Amino acid sequence: MMSRNFFKAAVLLVTTVVFSQEEVREESKLKVDFSGYLEAFYGYDFNKPTSDKRLDWIYNHSRHNEFSINMGMLRTSLTYENVYANIAIQAGTNVDDNYSAESMKLFHEAFIGVYLDKDQKHVVEAGIMPSYIGFETSSSFSNLTLTRSIMAESSPFYFTGVKYNYVPNDKWSLAFVTTNGWQRIEKPNSKALPTFGTQVVYSPTDKTTLNWSTFIGDEPIGTDVLRTRYFNNLFLDHGWNEKWRTILGFDMGFQKSIVDDTFQDWKTVTLITQYSVTEKWNVAARAEYFEDKENVIVGVGAPFEVFGASFNVDFIPNSKLKLRTEAKWFDSKEPIFNKETGTTNSNFFLVTSLAFEF
Repeated sequence: MMSRNFFKAAVLLVTTVVFSQEEVREESKLKVDFSGYLEAFYGYDFNKPTSDKRLDWIYNHSRHNEFSINMGMLRTSLTYENVYANIAIQAGTNVDDNYSAESMKLFHEAFIGVYLDKDQKHVVEAGIMPSYIGFETSSSFSNLTLTRSIMAESSPFYFTGVKYNYVPNDKWSLAFVTTNGWQRIEKPNSKALPTFGTQVVYSPTDKTTLNWSTFIGDEPIGTDVLRTRYFNNLFLDHGWNEKWRTILGFDMGFQKSIVDDTFQDWKTVTLITQYSVTEKWNVAARAEYFEDKENVIVGVGAPFEVFGASFNVDFIPNSKLKLRTEAKWFDSKEPIFNKETGTTNSNFFLVTSLAFEF
């Protein structure tokens, strides 16, 4: 069903582009761009899990011993005077896993933006948008590593709502966001109030970015219970020179317990460093730690305390294509990883992907 819907939507999107291009000839102010992304992968989990999804809390590259499409996406971007719109459709194992609770999971993006002034310092966007939280995106092409950190997998990739962004100068960007909830297209509980968030981005140079994002709002637990969630995301992205780049990220969240008014918390830290060997070859290493002892975010039925490490090699034959291979290792205090028989405290995963972005 998902494949059939994606095909129909793709035909509609391409048809829209064709007719839009005809309109461009008649009205030069309307601009239309068409882009896309496709990532195929193969992964092998040395624990040899028997389930279709190798780890319940991993949403990207989540298949074992199987050739799969992590994500395929087609996007149309339209601009007219001070208004722009993005419509993107998607399919793949990432969509099946990460959007499993959504009836509108066909849409990766569907939003409208309006510049409120001629200098384009004030802009309002509304609709289904990429998340303002975190430094790793759904498409791995621009990420330093092939797979996502536990930090990224455990925070929103998308949201539906309204975002106001103010860019006073080339060093600062400030945003206020109201949404349907923590990674929600549709609101699962009508009793929940809209959630709120902020984003502050400071870029003192073109190679350094400091980002602080926040989230506060009601989060449904089960069918009827609502609990207030508070969340902070902080990261520094710094390019040391033309070859070295480092990202250091820290998340911390709090949520009221379903038993009493005490707060449960989770926290995580991630460090990634990439080195460009040549124009065509990159290597990257990552170390990370995630702690969620009371399973607020990662429900594994045991205290979640996991250390992870990975090593990544990229071959980039041209600007549109990437062949990436990554070795990834997890170590847990509790035996939370499924094996062919029983459970274990560690997990080793090897994955290769071929990604095309146009």
